Amino acid sequence: MVRVFVGFFSTKTIQEQVERLKEQTDDFIKGKWGEPQNYHMTFQFIGDVPEEKLMDIIKGVQEVSQRNKPIRVKYKSLGVFPDIDRARVLWIGVSEGADSLRALAKDVSNTNKKYGIKSDGKPFHPHLTICRIKEYDKKKLKNLLKKYENYNFGEDLVDRISIIRSSLTSIGPIYSVLEEFYLNG
Repeated sequence: MVRVFVGFFSTKTIQEQVERLKEQTDDFIKGKWGEPQNYHMTFQFIGDVPEEKLMDIIKGVQEVSQRNKPIRVKYKSLGVFPDIDRARVLWIGVSEGADSLRALAKDVSNTNKKYGIKSDGKPFHPHLTICRIKEYDKKKLKNLLKKYENYNFGEDLVDRISIIRSSLTSIGPIYSVLEEFYLNG
């Protein structure tokens, strides 16, 4: 079995700003901050699949890449999942390009469904996870989210989609690209 998802690795656009956020939140957010090379958007989390199903996923993602054009995105605002009372994930959102990303994610999911690959059922919300929160001060986190609600973190060009293996380890996930296709629709 291989644990995989379909996604996009962001460029280093947001790296400096995340470093500043880490410093600003050091006294009230305890958690595991993502490694800059791991910042990504997940279009479809697939989970554990038998290795023989990988070819179907590769075919599906290749089809999707041929139908879709690159998407310019603007990263804007901070948010948490699932909500402020039970914050477990701190993320950077997407303003411009969000609808196109939702359409791309839906295309990935629908195409993979054709090959018998099930989705996790969660609706796609365009974002980059930057921290997995263990403990936090609710009031200070609320203020941080307010401070950054209209903050621009930079731009990116989503010009490829990847099938990514996710190996969970005690020091965090290790991601490796199994296959990557440029969007050229």
